[in-house]
Parts: sequence; C-alpha cells; structure tokens
Amino acid sequence: MTSIANDSISLRRALQVDAVASGSMGLLFLVGAGALEPLLGLPTILLRDVGLLLIPFAGFLLWLAPRASAFPALVRTVVGANVLWVIASLVLLVSGRVEPTTLGTIFVAVQAVAVAAFAYMEHRAAARDGNPAAAASATGR
Repeated sequence: MTSIANDSISLRRALQVDAVASGSMGLLFLVGAGALEPLLGLPTILLRDVGLLLIPFAGFLLWLAPRASAFPALVRTVVGANVLWVIASLVLLVSGRVEPTTLGTIFVAVQAVAVAAFAYMEHRAAARDGNPAAAASATGR
C-alpha cells in the first residue's frame, strides 16, 4: 500500500508545484505585463491574456491535486494541455508573429522546458498511480 500512497502523493505534489508555478507566472504577467514587454519583446496584450489563462488553470490544478486519483481523465487532460503549451511556445518563437528580445527568447524556451518537465512528472506519477500491477503487489494478490 505504501507504493500506491507514495505515487498518489507524488502526483498530488506534481500538480501542486505546477499550480504554484502557473499561478505565479499568471500573476507576474497580469501585474507586470507593461514592464515585461520591453524586456522580453512580447506584446503586453499577449502577456496579460496568458496571465488571465494561467490564474484559473492554477486554481483548477489546486482543486484537482487532492482528487487526482479519482479523476484520471482530468490528469491526462492537464498533461495534454501542458504538452500543447510547450508546442505553442515553440511555434510562437518560430512564427515571426512576435519579435522577442534575446532575453524573451530564452524566457519562452526555459518556461517551455519547465512545462515539459511538469507534463513528464504528472504523466509518470499518474501512470504509477493507476498501475494495476503495483496495486496487486501492494495488496498481496
């Protein structure tokens, strides 16, 4: 039973860390979009819109974290959303629709790597959490 409990805890923690990072970035973008635009070369409206998206996403993750085992489809949706975020970040950089500064390019790339790491951690923890073989061995069957 310890393995299953630890896997549930690791999934909960991965979702919580994702929530804190998403919420922090959302607040930063909402409050500091104007100041960030010249530093990053990303339009204020884009940064604010991303902030408006990230705040409720963070709240959803905080809600989901203690319930993740009961909602595996929602966890898969979060993983998928994170993967789409990574793809969208990379497309943003190569699309020519924005002209980020060097710092902006580094920022977008680093946050894409961080979000990819969240997707990986959440996927791995969810896979372990829902592993029937682990559940059978933990109960002695």
